Amino acid sequence: MLSVLSDTYFMDQAIKEAQRAMEQDEIPVGAVIVCEGTIIARSSNETEKLSDPTAHAELLAITAATSHLGSKFLTQCTMFVTLEPCIMCAGALYWSRIGRLVYGASDDKRGFMNVGKSLLHPQTKLEYGVRNEECSMLLRRFFAMKR
Repeated sequence: MLSVLSDTYFMDQAIKEAQRAMEQDEIPVGAVIVCEGTIIARSSNETEKLSDPTAHAELLAITAATSHLGSKFLTQCTMFVTLEPCIMCAGALYWSRIGRLVYGASDDKRGFMNVGKSLLHPQTKLEYGVRNEECSMLLRRFFAMKR
């Protein structure tokens, strides 16, 4: 299991992806997937850029990671994502059998935890609240600019 210092480092990398999304006028969500201490995928939301409502950071990262590994399963990997995944992304994480999920800010409206942890694969370890304030601030800033 990764240390708290490592979790912070990798969440900071996800935050950089979220900042990149915000610069592109996308909802600032970023994700990185780590395998054996190395980032193998990084992404941010691209729903506007691709005109695709499924182009969430998590799905793009899963696609990149599975391509990198040549496997549909990510059992030895950890995803760090700045916002609690939605139900769609939680389903994709289930099917990828991600080994561990770490998210920053909770999503009380659209997050999968409204339904429950059972949306994740039973062997997926879950942690949350890493860099919560920084992740939440990006989202608040983005939506304040939109109003």
